[in-house]
This record gives sequence, C-alpha cells and structure tokens, in this order.
Amino acid sequence: MSTLFAACTAVALSVPAATAAQPQTMQLGEQVDVNDVNRHLVALQRIADQNGNTRASGTPGYRASVDYVADKLRAAGFDVSTPEFAYTKYSLESIELNVAGSPVEADALEYSPATPRGGVTAPLSVTPVDDSTGCQASDYGGVDVTDTIALIQRGSCTFAKKQRIASEQGASAAIIYNNAEGALNGTLGGADAGVIPTAGVSKATGAQLVKQQGTEATLDLRASFDEITSENVIAQTRTGRADNVVMAGAHLDSVAEGAGINDNGTGSAGLLETALQLGGSPDTNNAVRFAWWGAEESGLIGSTKYVQGLSFERQLDIAMYLNFDMIGSPNAGYFTYDGDNSDGVGAGPGPQGSAAIEHAFVKALHKQGVEAEGTDFDGRSDYGEFIANGIPAGGLFTGAEEIKTEAQAAKWGGTAGKAFDPNYHQPGDTLVNVDRTALERNSKALANVIGRYAHSTESINGMQNRAERAEVRKAQAHTLAAKQPQAQGPLSLR
Repeated sequence: MSTLFAACTAVALSVPAATAAQPQTMQLGEQVDVNDVNRHLVALQRIADQNGNTRASGTPGYRASVDYVADKLRAAGFDVSTPEFAYTKYSLESIELNVAGSPVEADALEYSPATPRGGVTAPLSVTPVDDSTGCQASDYGGVDVTDTIALIQRGSCTFAKKQRIASEQGASAAIIYNNAEGALNGTLGGADAGVIPTAGVSKATGAQLVKQQGTEATLDLRASFDEITSENVIAQTRTGRADNVVMAGAHLDSVAEGAGINDNGTGSAGLLETALQLGGSPDTNNAVRFAWWGAEESGLIGSTKYVQGLSFERQLDIAMYLNFDMIGSPNAGYFTYDGDNSDGVGAGPGPQGSAAIEHAFVKALHKQGVEAEGTDFDGRSDYGEFIANGIPAGGLFTGAEEIKTEAQAAKWGGTAGKAFDPNYHQPGDTLVNVDRTALERNSKALANVIGRYAHSTESINGMQNRAERAEVRKAQAHTLAAKQPQAQGPLSLR
C-alpha cells in the first residue's frame, strides 16, 4: 500500500479550501473532541451493564442504545426516524466438539441447525482439498462421507453451500476449518440456509483433525431461532441538497457475548459526535444522512433491508456511502477500504467514485502523520448492499481478529504477532478495549471527510443530475453482478 500512499498524498480533493464562512463543512474534524466521543462510549458501556452486558439487536440493551442515539440527534435538530425491520435471530446456547474423547475448541456457524439431544456421533471424514473444496459434488470424487462428520476447508464458495453439498453426499454434520490463521467466525446467511449442524474451527485445529480421519467425533450443538423486530436509526440534516446526499453509517448492535464497545461502539460514537458537531441545519451544499444499523452482527440485516427498501430513484439520491466499523481497536491498524483495488486482492474495486473516497481518507490520516493501508471490500460490514447497487463507498477500519505484522507494528506501534483486537466478539470488548489515540485520529478523519463531501461531491460523481447518475449505476450494477467474489457473498458467509 506504500505506493498507493505516495500517490494519494499527491491527490487533492476536488473541493475548495476552507473559508471562515464554511468552518463546519471544511474543518469539521477540528470540532470533534475525543473526550466527547469517549463519553458516548461510557454511555454505551453503562447501557450494556444495565442490560445483561449486551447490546445485541432485539435486546433491551440495543433498544436503550437506539434511544440514546436518537434522543441526542433530535435535540441537535436532525430529522430522525427509527424504521423497524423483522428478521430471524439466531441464538447459540452451547456447542461441544469432542474427537477421540478429547474436547476441541469450535464455534457454531450462525444459523446452523441444532443437533439432536446428545449430539451427532460419527467418524470424521476429510473432504479432498482442490480449487473448489466441497463446493460441488464432484469434489468428493469417490470419497464416501455417508453418516460421517465431514471436515471441509474454507474457501471458493459460501459456508452454506459447503454444508449443503456435504449433506447431499450423506454427511450427518460438517466442520469447516479456516484457510488462514485464526478462528473461523461466520454465518450460513439465514434461517433457511442450514441443512446439517455446522461448526467452524481454526486452521491449526483443522490441520490436526485432518490427521484424525476416521476417528469417532461428537458434535453437540444447541441453538434457537426467534422471530424478532429491530430498528435502525436514520438522521438527516434539514439543509443541503436532498438529491445528492452524503450518507455515513455504523452498526450500533453488539454481539450477544458482550458490550461491543470497540465493535462497534467506536464507529457509532465517532459518527454520533460528528453529527452533533455538524448540527441538524448546517450551511452545506449537500444533505448529510447518518445511519446507525441494527442486526449487523446477524448478517448485515439492518443496512441490507434499508437499501433494498429504497426505490432506484431514492438510491440515486445517495451520492456515496461511508462506513465506520471498529475505529479504536486496542492494537490498532489504520486501514481504508481499497476503492481502487490497488492491493489487487479479493473483491476488486468499488463502484466508480470509491477510489476518490479512499484517497480522501488516506489524505485525512496523512495530515495526522499516519500512513494508511488498504483493506479489501470483503463484505464483512454494512457497505455491502450499497456497493451491490452501484453506490460509491469507503471508510475506515482499525482491524479485528487478523494478526498485526512486524512491518505494521514498526509503522503504527503496538504489538506484532497479536490480533488488532484480541477481544473481537468476546466478553472482553469493554470500555478498556479501546485505543484512544486511534479513536481520536479516526474520528477526526471521518468528520473531515464527511464535512468536505457535504460541501462538494464533484470528485465522486463528477455530475449533478439524476439521469447521468442512473446510467452510470445501471452499468456498474451489471458489472458487479458478474464479479465472482460478489456472487459468492460476503466473507462472513464463505
């Protein structure tokens, strides 16, 4: 990413310099105080403390989080709504995996069916590893997995497809092991996707289990499915063009296991303080729409339903979408979404305009002395449905369960060989699980970029009428639909 960084520092945003008449739009980050951002984190922690140590969608803790954010925004003069949506919530009660009588660390893939009481006991079978391991029936090539627990390597297709193909071959349950270092966290994608009980294990654990082919194993998985209603928080300025909206969002829900203060209290708090400093009726050319999403941790549900509920004309009103999911990781990295695909990995570039958004965030961090790296549009956060509909996107991220390298530690500080957030999706994601320096830098960067685009989006869409935007997005949507990584679904699904 160093080549991109050098190039980006030479790229200026296509907006005029700040003037005294435009302090909010052009220098919004200077008005954001990290102490005020941290105050919102304290509020979210106390909400979790008072509600069973969670702010997961569908819980009293989430509803209290919604009330906190919405009340602040209404007091600041925004046009605020809290649209509801229904979905099936998955709750894991317990999971135990034993192989040859010894316990093995595993996690259920979200929306996995439960096992019968007492679990599934069967020999381990190993799915051959090839270019599409377990993604088509021919991958099993004479390997009989009937009445076994099929061990399958991650990659090439969705988790849902892997367990479905394994079931069609006769497997009683599935274990998917990671193809990269670290634990495997993911989802089958929905309540109707699960066919057989499915667990996930780390790459190292998978390597050990491969050596135990034929050994008797027991998978005991308890889970429930509940139909619930949750809500998003949507707040828009009362000034600025409503047909060229700058939209920015962060998911407000936590996982069930904890308070979710880094994931994603940090993004929610930085965005909230930015909105409060901007105010509900700022002197801007473009309207700014802020969103706090529900049920992100259940499969990006709140944001997906929101975008799908907009007509094509209403989608055209959105000039861009900016996403902030974890901006204060305790062993922080500094990542911007790779809008131009300069890293050449994963999903490829974002829709037209995404490269300029990436450059804007690189520049905003560079002004604070921070050299950013790219991170792939891997589908793990709420930008997914916006990109699928041709809306330019970008944002900031400080890292989750991935391991910080020696080079990254030398550049950013912190500890090499350790996860960016060792408490990712764990009970330890509390108020102490935040790097305040990273929180301050990212909060100021996101505020400055939002403020600049509130003044002008010329560098993003380069045009100002709906008809031209419609033609561009139709073409982009067709191209994106044909791209294989998008067709496979988000990384959390595969």
